Amino acid sequence: MGELGLMCVDVPESDGGTGLDYLAYAIAMEEISRGCASTGCIMSVNNSLYLGPLMKFGNAQQKETFGHPFLHGDKVGCFALSEPGNGSDAGAASTTAKLDGDHYVLNGTKAWITNGYEAEATVVFATTDKSKKHKGISAFLVPKPIEGLEVGKKEEKMGIRATSTVTLTFEDCRIPKENMLGEPGFGFKIAMQTLDAGRIGIAAQGLGIAQAALDCAVDYASKREAFGAPISKLQLIQAKIADMALQIESARLLTWKAAMLKDSGNNYIKLAAMAKLAASEAATYCSHQAIQILGGMGYVNNMPAERHYRDARITEIYEGTSEIQRLVIAGNVLKEYGV
Repeated sequence: MGELGLMCVDVPESDGGTGLDYLAYAIAMEEISRGCASTGCIMSVNNSLYLGPLMKFGNAQQKETFGHPFLHGDKVGCFALSEPGNGSDAGAASTTAKLDGDHYVLNGTKAWITNGYEAEATVVFATTDKSKKHKGISAFLVPKPIEGLEVGKKEEKMGIRATSTVTLTFEDCRIPKENMLGEPGFGFKIAMQTLDAGRIGIAAQGLGIAQAALDCAVDYASKREAFGAPISKLQLIQAKIADMALQIESARLLTWKAAMLKDSGNNYIKLAAMAKLAASEAATYCSHQAIQILGGMGYVNNMPAERHYRDARITEIYEGTSEIQRLVIAGNVLKEYGV
């Protein structure tokens, strides 16, 4: 993927990237995830969660040190926001960063970190001023490995099993103060803007899974015969295929619209949340229906349908649960109405 420019799709050519737009990124993410959702996940984390904030908020030296080696697949990065106790409450960061001379000292634990095992650098969010609550969170660029950082064991997951998911534990981990990304107290803002953009990528991943499930279902239905004809001739099977195709196409248009709004510099937060919600729920629905169409063959692992079902489930959870997406959408709609 690195050789194809897929690990730095929207990084400007002037910074060594592929120089395409977010719509191109969404299309590429869908197609990669259609083949393998785990590979799409690795691609998404490096593009939107690691390089995204670095390229937007980093200075020239940070881009040189932490950006350029991560553009073409030689190295991958990760994004350390979640903690064991904060879940969807991203502003409740208990990891701390205290200034000690010309270094910050990090202490705390980050959880559910995708790419965390292989990554050679991470964007870490830590509280630098507890009195300011979420406005006291700052972002840092931390190389890996580094003294004071322990990488936990790989989690045994239901889906996207080809990706690593680990905890990162910081114990008096010292990093130069020059490794702060953006200004002090900008961390929460950086995290939220990064997740807003990242949701477009996860929407595209969900689309890829949903499309793969539909591909599998149609292929099987056209070959499996019952009552003297392929089951694709049965109206109940056709109804399932129609509903799957409808959800996929609807979610795809939302995803593309969100990407186009971002590319044009317009507010895309509501559309990104809509796209992520629609595409992730389409992935779950379509993979469920694919198993139903395949029957017993959908339940065994020598057919891809069960993998699509397992992979789909995470898309409704990470980078903002479906419940959080609904809150984001409602908040923006009410704001538009002046409520």
